[in-house]
Amino acid sequence: MMQTHQAPLYIYEPKRWKDAILTKHPEVDWSTLFSSIDNVYNESKVYPRKEDVFKALEFVSPQDVKVVIVGQDPYHGPGQAHGLSFSVPMGVKTPPSLRNIFKELNRSLNCPIPVHGNLTSWAEQGVLLLNTSLTVEAGKAGSHAKIGWQDYTDAVLDCLQDVEHVVYLLWGNHAEAKRALIQPESNLILSAPHPSPLSAHKGFIGCDHFVEANAYLQQSGRKPIDWCLPSQPDLFSKI
Repeated sequence: MMQTHQAPLYIYEPKRWKDAILTKHPEVDWSTLFSSIDNVYNESKVYPRKEDVFKALEFVSPQDVKVVIVGQDPYHGPGQAHGLSFSVPMGVKTPPSLRNIFKELNRSLNCPIPVHGNLTSWAEQGVLLLNTSLTVEAGKAGSHAKIGWQDYTDAVLDCLQDVEHVVYLLWGNHAEAKRALIQPESNLILSAPHPSPLSAHKGFIGCDHFVEANAYLQQSGRKPIDWCLPSQPDLFSKI
């Protein structure tokens, strides 16, 4: 099934990140990757919408990133993916992994369990909700894991090498694989099992990552994140 929106992918890449990646990697040309993904959109059903592929990068400039939460790939069900790792649009049922994230927030920070799973309020505060792959074929988890996105998201994280006092929340093996791109001396790296139902109770629930992240940000002179989601956020009307 073909996507209805067929504008080329490259027009959606945020300029500030495009420029930052080009500065770090002037030798790399992403046109082949973007063209191949355009072809996949033309030939099959792909999530998220093209205009949402780089959504995580739209909310925050490299120098303003406070926290990085690395996901694997977008949700592969209808209407779920909108370009932010672990997040779903308003009105979409909260996926199991996100429900476990909310359980940890409730346990550690007494945040009420929200009625929605839209994490846009985190992104607006400087949380980079980055998947390691930015697209996925409908119904096929991990289908774009080897299409070239890994190199691109590595380059995104490489842009943060000169940004200090960033908290990296690495949940599960796919996120942990990005550790080598992080400067441990000037940032905080927190690791835990993935919040999926298969592993959440093997160390994710009880990890206190959200508490530790805010403590570190405050100690570093940076404003902490309000992790408790608004119940009826007007700002989501356009998301």
